[in-house]
Amino acid sequence: MRITHAAVAAAITVGSIAALTSPVQAAEYSSALKVRGVQYDAPGRDSNSCSSGNTREEYLTVKNYSASATVNLKGYVVKDATGNRFAFTVNHYLQPGDSVKLRGGHGTDSDANNVVYRDNCNFMWNNDSDTIFLYKPSGSRADVHSYSKSGNDRDGNGYITFH
Repeated sequence: MRITHAAVAAAITVGSIAALTSPVQAAEYSSALKVRGVQYDAPGRDSNSCSSGNTREEYLTVKNYSASATVNLKGYVVKDATGNRFAFTVNHYLQPGDSVKLRGGHGTDSDANNVVYRDNCNFMWNNDSDTIFLYKPSGSRADVHSYSKSGNDRDGNGYITFH
């Protein structure tokens, strides 16, 4: 009889934990592509000047966590909490385990160097706190992370790792 009550209590506990899991947490694992980290505060004094600024030093790293599938970034969209967005509009293939840096500023996109430029010299990520959304081409959420400088950047270097 005790085993039955223990099994029922365990099932209720597991169900309660599942019910408490938010859609944001669950969405994080719905895709092979995930946000690996963000350099939200570019080193140096912030300047979004295209010719002499440091927006190229602000970047988001997206990684393909699949063990076997190559993923094309075309159609994926990255957004912040206020709606600033970047859409991958051309083919860029990530092999299993590969990552790409989405950098601010202008530059030459490169599959060989795994870099894509936003072609925008304005900063995308806030230095105090923000939310990063990664959407699949279908529009469904692939990953999401919120951060704050005081809560997530333990060493104060402007970079936060998520996965």
